[in-house]
Amino acid sequence: MGMELPKRFDPKQIEPRWYSYWESEGLFTADPERGGVPYSIVIPPPNVTGSLHMGHALNNTLQDICVRYKRMDGFNVLWMPGTDHAGIATQNVVEKQLANEGLTRHDLGREEFIRRVWQWREIYGGQIIHQLKRLGASCDWSRERFTMDEGLSRAVREVFVRLYRDGLIYKGDYIINWCPRCSTALSDLEVEHQEHSSNLYYVRYPLEGGSGFITVATTRPETMLGDTAVAVNPQDDRYRELVGRTCRLPLVGRILPIIADSYVEPEFGTGALKITPAHDPNDFDIGMRHGLEKVRVIDDVGRMNQQAGPFAGLDREECRKVVLEALAEEGLLERVEPYLHKVGHCQRCRTVIEPTLSKQWFVRVEPLAREAIQAVREGRIKIIPGKWENDYFAWMENIRDWCISRQIWWGHRIPAWYCLDCEGITVASQEPKRCSACGGSRLEQDSDVLDTWFSSALWPFSTLGWPERTPELEVYYPTSLLVTGFDILTFWVARMIMMGLKFMG
Repeated sequence: MGMELPKRFDPKQIEPRWYSYWESEGLFTADPERGGVPYSIVIPPPNVTGSLHMGHALNNTLQDICVRYKRMDGFNVLWMPGTDHAGIATQNVVEKQLANEGLTRHDLGREEFIRRVWQWREIYGGQIIHQLKRLGASCDWSRERFTMDEGLSRAVREVFVRLYRDGLIYKGDYIINWCPRCSTALSDLEVEHQEHSSNLYYVRYPLEGGSGFITVATTRPETMLGDTAVAVNPQDDRYRELVGRTCRLPLVGRILPIIADSYVEPEFGTGALKITPAHDPNDFDIGMRHGLEKVRVIDDVGRMNQQAGPFAGLDREECRKVVLEALAEEGLLERVEPYLHKVGHCQRCRTVIEPTLSKQWFVRVEPLAREAIQAVREGRIKIIPGKWENDYFAWMENIRDWCISRQIWWGHRIPAWYCLDCEGITVASQEPKRCSACGGSRLEQDSDVLDTWFSSALWPFSTLGWPERTPELEVYYPTSLLVTGFDILTFWVARMIMMGLKFMG
């Protein structure tokens, strides 16, 4: 007598049984020696910050459809699974957990805090994998990777060293996006710009010699304390006779040169621009062209520092009010107009970011971007739907150097050591015993970690064993398909293309 079918289908009973059977039979396992046409996908590694959401469910279902179809069609399929350590995001989550216990990461110290984050990863990384399996994702789980596995960490160090030796990684002073809440630098892509109703403040700068004023317009009067010049457009007849003269910085008394620079837009405000090289990226560029001093007046927690004189110690927002009151008292606040403009916020915590001068590590990406642009233009890499190619080209053709250092504890520590004797820098894939410059043995590793997207950019080849030339790398790279969201086209996809072309050709 045949088995009676249940009247209602219960997926909780049926699906785990079938999934267990598929796994036990090795139906998802890839074999580079099996032969056949390879078809490979790397999973966009979910962050270990919690549970999966509906976007993950959709994305992984689409991938599963593709790999199951290709298996049935006889292809040699690899679907590589894994998770991402998600530097700042994961650190923030664990710090909030500590805050509920009345603790900070500094109370624990670096080693103990990192141990706590690894505990978090064990819990939520496992939960994410369980959720993917419940979805029915037919990944090769024997190859599951994590962006801070030893093998992937080795690849990260090796890439850093090679880029450094090729002159594509450097450390230098530059204007970076700084989050006072997260206390770290952010790349341009980690900053979200939101419309903000503010004011445009017109401030009079007295000309030297008592012959009147030059009026500038600014949305941030608190940063004027760090001004080192006033700039006008060389084609602006209104100011032609003032170029080469000097004016006096209100409230501070610093003598500022009046310079001509084509960056200045005559139509904005009065056509005269206050130049604060330490707190604005465009002002920084102008300052470099004209050899201007860089005066930083806001510290890492968003307060005015000693360079701000009598305003030192004030929060930047509070300082704005006090500066405006002082300007009004001296008759130097000419007028105020409503102004709508975009303000950068930290993508993680929504704090208003502070452009600030800082010594950071950067990747010189323009040479890498040229090849990546060409690969898409020639059709070697296809972006579907094609309309997103315009976004890709727009970003890549105007790309700026990538700030890769982060002032946090969770992530890949930068493989650079400073000599305490000669202050030389030794960059190496393994901890050095001696300074490469003087041979000294007193070395201290850089305390910063790499931007989480640095390791993610290596994901397609680091997960296959690079820098070793493994059978998996030979067979399954380059990958056949990537299913991902348009929102990380520049965060992740563009950087994977650049790194893949650089290190795999």
